[in-house]
Amino acid sequence: MAKPVVLVTRKLPDEIEARLASLFDARLNTADDPWFRDGAEIARRATEAGAAGVLCAAGDPINPTTIAALPDSVKIVTTFSVGTDHIALDACKARGIAVTHTPEVLSFATAETAFTLMLMAARRAGEGERMVRAGKWEGWAPTQLMGVTLQGKTLGVLGFGRIGRELADMARGMQMTIHYHDVQRAAPELEKGATFHASEDSFLPAIDVISMHVPGGEATRKWLNAARIAKMKKGAIVINTGRGPSVDDEALVAALTSGHIRAAGLDVYTAEPKVDPGYFALENVALLPHLGSATIETRAAMGERCIVNLDALLNKGTNPPHRAA
Repeated sequence: MAKPVVLVTRKLPDEIEARLASLFDARLNTADDPWFRDGAEIARRATEAGAAGVLCAAGDPINPTTIAALPDSVKIVTTFSVGTDHIALDACKARGIAVTHTPEVLSFATAETAFTLMLMAARRAGEGERMVRAGKWEGWAPTQLMGVTLQGKTLGVLGFGRIGRELADMARGMQMTIHYHDVQRAAPELEKGATFHASEDSFLPAIDVISMHVPGGEATRKWLNAARIAKMKKGAIVINTGRGPSVDDEALVAALTSGHIRAAGLDVYTAEPKVDPGYFALENVALLPHLGSATIETRAAMGERCIVNLDALLNKGTNPPHRAA
């Protein structure tokens, strides 16, 4: 029997591509050619191949227009990500296309990235690294690049899901106090003594560092705006490894320039891969290229999640275990 055809939009780890090729007629993008940025091209290739499944990734335009153009042969869209902001879930549901994602396996790695950015921002690590590389370091000095310690500071976790809770555990090791704001209070065994704020008006003035872990969508677009920044302590630090559009870039650049916000660490951006040019003129912001889950172990686990979902529906005729819709 012929293997189900799966269109893979992105270059994936070699071992994942080999597994895909063993179970499916996998149409791979081994060179990571940028056709995945074009929804019409995704649909064209799926139609040409008679694809039963599409394995996409964060940022791929799986919007209503793309979905409408997919062939009837497509039964599942699985995304190499936990987020599904790039997929029009309602449009998939209307066509009877299952959507799956990769929950639970990337929480620790993404929290590590947030923790890395916290240290970089607090200790001015980006500035120091640039100084050394530019040959401008003239030796140790008592007042050179003095940052602030995280010890004893209050971390505010915006969105106390899996990633936020992993970060809280790491921060406790730095003797930080944990506060959080979310739509509902977590169970005591998940809080582990963290202080819950039902209101942003009590949350924002109480914290020294905010780490953002909110989902995408209109409800969180430009959540961190000028009005909310004004409620934060002077000298606070902003970290975002969640969704780029949840930060009002103009407002954050202004606050970093004025010094109201001491420093920021960003791994995600409003219009990736474009970055607001205002950040480039500032020394007090650490910028990473969306490294959140970028560990060998995590990306392999994410790939396995995709394979399990595809195999369940296309080869075994069972319900995929990690459905988003």
